[in-house]
Amino acid sequence: MTATSFPARLHVLVARDAPVGVVIRRGPSKATALVGWNRQDDTFAPGQWLCGHIYERRSDLSPDGRHLIYFAMNGRWKSEARGSWTAISRAPYLKALTLYAKGDCWNGGGLFRDAQRYWLNEGFYAHELLRDEAPLRRVDDTHRPHGECPAIYYERLARDGWTAAEQRPDGRGDRVLALDKPLSARWLLRKYAHATLCPGPGRGCYYDTHELVDRQDGTTLLRDHWEWADLVDGRLVWASRGCLRAADIASGGSLGEERLLHDFNPMAFEAVRAPY
Repeated sequence: MTATSFPARLHVLVARDAPVGVVIRRGPSKATALVGWNRQDDTFAPGQWLCGHIYERRSDLSPDGRHLIYFAMNGRWKSEARGSWTAISRAPYLKALTLYAKGDCWNGGGLFRDAQRYWLNEGFYAHELLRDEAPLRRVDDTHRPHGECPAIYYERLARDGWTAAEQRPDGRGDRVLALDKPLSARWLLRKYAHATLCPGPGRGCYYDTHELVDRQDGTTLLRDHWEWADLVDGRLVWASRGCLRAADIASGGSLGEERLLHDFNPMAFEAVRAPY
């Protein structure tokens, strides 16, 4: 990396009922890759690249880890997908089984209700169905709130065990939502979900920072460089500076030594065909 470049940016989707996940790797800004994560042995298998942007906070992985719903934009407004689209694919690939053309970046994406049903983030900003081959059923959730990244992301976090603690000003004219997840009897993981028009270099308008809270004495350990973190398979896992790392949680509640799971920085664009 040069002095003016940034590490790869990572976001992780974790299957709730299967030992798999998908890492969404972005960098440079107009290139995004999907990488499959086998959590049984912490091996990683490349999926597909997109010359465009995947809105990771409007995306979701099915509980069984088989399907991915994602919202993407490549700006090719005269194409079949009209420059932006919501798709359902076989994880960790991008080839659409079900494809909804969008044509703008209002709303889009969705969430899985279970392994067979999904909800489309649409509201007043409709999609056009172009293909529907995924063995899944769309559910009517018109009573639910629709919107941009926070509307999907905050609901996904709540579903996955995060509890909203407080919302407060971020000091730059916007607000930040704090969410908590217990790691052990001693440690609490706190996520700060930022939504701002002034994100600073290397960040988008939506980004996360974290801290560890020692519930015994109230000490906090700031982890502003952790762009994603969660309790996964009984251990603390986080993404920072293009790498995925983990630390075990001992029976007494203490955190073990951190170890590198994978460095995603060396990855470069590669044309890959989906195996279906």
